[in-house]
Amino acid sequence: MKQLVTLLLLIAAWAAQAGPRIDGVRVWNAPDHTRLVFDVDGPVDHRLFSLTGPDRLVVDFADATLDKGVQVEADDRYLAGLRHAKRKDGTLRVVLDLKQAVHPKSFLLKPNDRYGHRLVIDLFAKDGDAAAPKVVKRADDLKQLRDVVVAVDAGHGGDDSGALGRSRRTYEKTVVLQIARRLARIIDAEPGMRAVLTRDGDYYIPLRKRMEIARAKRADLFVSIHADAFHDPRAKGASVYVLSNRGASSEAARWLAASENASDLVGGVSLDDKDEVLASVLLDLSQSATRQTSLEAADNVYQELRKHTKVHGRRVQHAGFVVLKSPDIPSMLVETGFISNPHEERLLRDAAHQQRLAKSVFKGVRDYFQKAPPPGTRLAAAKLRQQSALAVADDRNHVIRRGDTLSRIAQQYDVGVRELRDANSLNDDVIRVGQVLRIPSS
Repeated sequence: MKQLVTLLLLIAAWAAQAGPRIDGVRVWNAPDHTRLVFDVDGPVDHRLFSLTGPDRLVVDFADATLDKGVQVEADDRYLAGLRHAKRKDGTLRVVLDLKQAVHPKSFLLKPNDRYGHRLVIDLFAKDGDAAAPKVVKRADDLKQLRDVVVAVDAGHGGDDSGALGRSRRTYEKTVVLQIARRLARIIDAEPGMRAVLTRDGDYYIPLRKRMEIARAKRADLFVSIHADAFHDPRAKGASVYVLSNRGASSEAARWLAASENASDLVGGVSLDDKDEVLASVLLDLSQSATRQTSLEAADNVYQELRKHTKVHGRRVQHAGFVVLKSPDIPSMLVETGFISNPHEERLLRDAAHQQRLAKSVFKGVRDYFQKAPPPGTRLAAAKLRQQSALAVADDRNHVIRRGDTLSRIAQQYDVGVRELRDANSLNDDVIRVGQVLRIPSS
């Protein structure tokens, strides 16, 4: 018995001293970077450094073991191969043979319901961090009419599979990418509209990077596609979210705190050269306008979805999702259904249902932009032509031009300002360029 106890103590001591085991390495290829994920059976200490002649990236793991290799795709822009060896001091050295110099980033992830501990290494281009695309000022004058741009964001991706279906183990990342691609194709087929996908494959993009992609592409609207999940499998229905008050406040604080050296823009105006009060006012104005537009567009999408599928909730809902926080791009998040509901999981896998969902989202977006097209777009020009034609057909209509005021228009047609307001259901004297006013009989 004494010998058995001694043996157990020795085994326990050996287990306590044994280093972490790396169970495998996975590689994900994104358009702007390559991600390596090391699966480990516990927390791991590592050191990362680069070597040249030829270019290599070295990862040293303290007292770790690696029994499995990894196959690196031949068309990867950065990786040529991967090798590993145990050093005399017990360190496990993993060497990434590179095709070009890279800018690496590494971080550790704690276990979740699918994976254990992980070390993530992202490889970006050496000549600039591809995770921060150049911001294009939305206020730049356009020399020609442009399409309305809709950024379509498929949630999750790569190592982040999202929610998991109960009956068929369907990954959220898979179905939302399929729906996003369908939505993008429908948008691209609409004259005057164009879609950009934040991701078009099975790879992960950080949440704020998705916003930056939309801004770099001059998006007029950001639509993030997801699938909901709940512990009760009876929960069902699609829903639409916009940013909450609390989410907007926290984002405003974040932007203002970074304004001293920020390259981010608010409606084309940099905050870094403004004093605190002015920066706060500018940001508040931008956020208010963006959130109002977001709500109007999201309500259109919600009304279309309820025509073709079960909806969850009675109206557009508010939340603090990170992807909704862009101060200068109207944004919404569409939960296409509950993947945790066996019936809706089957629907979300069905191509016809995916197409119906995509068409519903598209119709809501299109109807909004037809009513309120952004200036300088083909849709805005088409609406102005329609309004001008209406004005020509009826000489008692007036198309608002720059410099017009309600009192000046009333004087031009010899009518009272109050009569002009009543005829057009105006609560005040605010008018906008392109608006058509009906002129009452004098």
